[in-house]
Amino acid sequence: MHLSPSRALIAATVTALLMLAVGCSGSTGPANPSSTAAAPSASGPAGSGTDTSAAAVNLTIKDFVFAPGDLTVAPGTRITVANQDSAPHTVTATDKAFDTGRIEGGRSATFTAPSKPGSYPYICDVHPFMAGTLTVK
Repeated sequence: MHLSPSRALIAATVTALLMLAVGCSGSTGPANPSSTAAAPSASGPAGSGTDTSAAAVNLTIKDFVFAPGDLTVAPGTRITVANQDSAPHTVTATDKAFDTGRIEGGRSATFTAPSKPGSYPYICDVHPFMAGTLTVK
């Protein structure tokens, strides 16, 4: 198949742009010192009250909602928060028992659940209308 010079140039340009787009789609590293590159998956549907006693749990932020919104874990559980929004968010206990710090869009951070059993309401400091509850038992 023979392409005219202008079509060959267009084909080469499109190919180069596609390769560039694929090469630039990855993460460049942590947003803050506590960040990780964990997979952004939720432990259950938003508001499901998911009970998780595993050593590690995932919490997702998407469309300005925490999923799951109510999460139950064992004391000392590591919780990875994946921010799937383009806006920055935090997961901050209202009593300051834990705080991820600012998590930029597309990034993750990890925190450890308190060792003391109880109910810990949390919000996003950037968007206080976002709220959830971490129950430790």
